[in-house]
Amino acid sequence: MGNLKLKGKDILKIGYPNNQSVNIALEVMKRNFATKNIHHVKSLLKEILISPENFEKDLTFGQIAEALLSSKKTEKRMLNTNRASFQIFGNNISDEAKNQLYTALKLPVAVQGALMPDAHSGYGLPIGGVLAVENAVIPYGVGMDIGCRMSLSILDTPISYLDGAKDKYEKALAEHTKFGMYETHKSHIDHEIFDRDTFDMIPVLRRLKGKAIKQMGSSGGGNHFVEFGEVEITEEDQQIGLPKGKYLGILSHSGSRGLGAEIAQYYSRMATEQCPLPREAQNFAWLDLNSHLGLEYWTAMNLAGDYASACHNDIHRRLVKAVGGRVKARIENHHNFAWKEIHNGKEVIVHRKGATPANENELGMIPGSMTAKGFIVRGKGNPDSLNSASHGAGRAHSRGECRSLFTQNDIKKELKLKNVTLMGGNAEEAPMAYKDINEVMNAQSELVDILGTFQPRIVRMDK
Repeated sequence: MGNLKLKGKDILKIGYPNNQSVNIALEVMKRNFATKNIHHVKSLLKEILISPENFEKDLTFGQIAEALLSSKKTEKRMLNTNRASFQIFGNNISDEAKNQLYTALKLPVAVQGALMPDAHSGYGLPIGGVLAVENAVIPYGVGMDIGCRMSLSILDTPISYLDGAKDKYEKALAEHTKFGMYETHKSHIDHEIFDRDTFDMIPVLRRLKGKAIKQMGSSGGGNHFVEFGEVEITEEDQQIGLPKGKYLGILSHSGSRGLGAEIAQYYSRMATEQCPLPREAQNFAWLDLNSHLGLEYWTAMNLAGDYASACHNDIHRRLVKAVGGRVKARIENHHNFAWKEIHNGKEVIVHRKGATPANENELGMIPGSMTAKGFIVRGKGNPDSLNSASHGAGRAHSRGECRSLFTQNDIKKELKLKNVTLMGGNAEEAPMAYKDINEVMNAQSELVDILGTFQPRIVRMDK
């Protein structure tokens, strides 16, 4: 953890009580002041000990101050015997996914939940799980890829160009999109997000800033993609502002990259230490939003969400510059996030892990698979789903099952049948890995209205 030779007994000698505050002080100081003189570090610790109330809101020392002021032993939290109210949309959902939601609904902070029709099991909350809680945030309820989102740009380019100038569009995807852990762009725009002082105020963010700059405008592995396709507007909507008809579109799906993943891991670990739960509920450990750590995670999560959005803007900017045309409309929505919202007259924190916000009149994009149509939707604000909808078709087979079920030949046949060109991709993301998007959409007709479709034509994914 650096060169600082600070030990627990040094902190006890300063006068700290023999409890959790010593471990917290040790970790905070080693994380933030690894290269500083030990006498300087001790004098800072003494200052916090004398007046912890002066440091409560400090993003670096707040955690130590809080531990000194509370000095309480961490007690194991018990689950409620009854579940909070919930609703399940759709039938084709595994018992494992349902049981994950049922466990979450027994948390003492749980208020209401829902499962979307694309739901399948995940870590903590199932994918497609929605959970409202009181004044707390659950890092694994948000997920590893914080602020992961869909972004659709509709261009004024004639749709015929996708066939007529196909090589140009393939070349643009090959040269201007980057995927996975190691590919990054050679040049980067100077984005305003990196000027935010949040990066300097929170230690974990300070450490990750360089990585975030490097990965700007890139996409993750797995089910993340960037594709050119055919947009069809079937219902006119004031917000989209386009007449019915066919348009060329760019659709991307990815999140906050290494920044979001490391924020998720770090605060999940912290939550588990602060909030011990029975074994089956360990991944639902929460951070109180009145606590320093809760505030810190909330701030970091929001930054990661904005960073994910900035990445999509950069991807679309690069592609539009490469292929020409003007953006006539843009639709973007995120999942894997937590929002402060009012439901049944009181403020709650709504976690949507792999679920799309579908407030009344809110636009969204729900993709199918690399060969199936996706849908442009407008939310109905259904309170039973906590104003949510699915974020895709949802997996019918796990990644492991796909590797043994589907060959490259199976995928090629399906791609040819649907007239889709694939660059990259693998058996784990085979079109057959996913549920039927039409069935999923039928199961959520109470949640969204359909305004149009997106048919993928040239798809780029991680190799």
